Amino acid sequence: MSLPLSEHLVIEFAGLAPGSPYTGHLLQTYGARVLRIDPHTTPPTPTADTLTEHKRSLKLNLKSTAGHALLLRLLPKATILIDPYRPGVLEKLNLSPATVHAINPKLVYARLTGFRRDGKYAGMAGHDINYLAVSGALSLFGKKGEAPTAPGNVLADFAGGGLVCFCGILLALLDDGREERIVEANMVDGTAGLTSFARFEMAKGAAGAWGNERGGNLLDGGAPFYDTFQTKDGKYMAVGALEQGFYEAFVEGLFAGTGLHGKVPDRIRGNWPVLRERFKERFLQKTRKEWEGIFDGTDACVTPVLEHGDLMARGFEQRPIVTLKGVEVGGSGWTGKMLKPGEGGREALSEWWGLKEGVEWRVSEEGVFEDVRKKAKL
Repeated sequence: MSLPLSEHLVIEFAGLAPGSPYTGHLLQTYGARVLRIDPHTTPPTPTADTLTEHKRSLKLNLKSTAGHALLLRLLPKATILIDPYRPGVLEKLNLSPATVHAINPKLVYARLTGFRRDGKYAGMAGHDINYLAVSGALSLFGKKGEAPTAPGNVLADFAGGGLVCFCGILLALLDDGREERIVEANMVDGTAGLTSFARFEMAKGAAGAWGNERGGNLLDGGAPFYDTFQTKDGKYMAVGALEQGFYEAFVEGLFAGTGLHGKVPDRIRGNWPVLRERFKERFLQKTRKEWEGIFDGTDACVTPVLEHGDLMARGFEQRPIVTLKGVEVGGSGWTGKMLKPGEGGREALSEWWGLKEGVEWRVSEEGVFEDVRKKAKL
């Protein structure tokens, strides 16, 4: 059975942000054929983008008449276009949604920006931490009384950006009866949407799961039964014993053989500081492996904090984000593939688009461009 997106041809413009390459990576994972458009001035060495497995690259000078013309030749057969730039960049290259849809009204034009396309940040440069900051998400992460802590660049770039844009494209593909489909995604709104539960809980005040200051809530490390603890060997265990039955199993396993099980204070908020110190002291008495031996297979909601080196050593299989019954979907693996600008471009034009070299396109120092010699003879 073929992959669900195997009939789709994607034009992905190369950008600095990792979100849009991740969108293309997900489309490719589920069968789409992705052609990345690199500037003709890009050196012929692999880029830092490791999300290029099975993608192909074409070096184009979009500011030249012939380079731009070749891009227009690709539009009728393409089904998805990914714009990763700040507002106005593709418009300046005469590749606005109106221009593209005049050639192919059915194409899904997906635009992913960091900030919103309107408002005071629209024209500004930014990175994951900035999008987190203005979305309200960054204020949720960090210890009580300390500065907010960004969780790497996973949340805004990839979840709120690339994954959300991917979802938008799928929605547009479902609406295949409509023309001129434009997907508007940005990392601020995408990330803010991921914080919906926290935001709604804040509205409840102190009674909600997120009603107190950062680091003092049920789910952000404030509760000692929903946190991480260091073990004797310097590693960590994660505890998520929220429900009463799970909490009882956690306390029983943690203090087994000590005679202290029945002496642990009730888990009301006022006892959280005392409980944290007792849990902390107890976890330091055994190694992570020993704690795994105690909690594995139980309903205590206690698991090891595994690093990627641990996962590799244990033979963990990196699977795709979702699988489809009866369809073979490849996993993401442990290492990405860095693509050289221009690598696979010839094959993409001939195999995917059916365009013949020397007849419809040629290659020069300025990359690939439309072959106009035949037209000149006419």
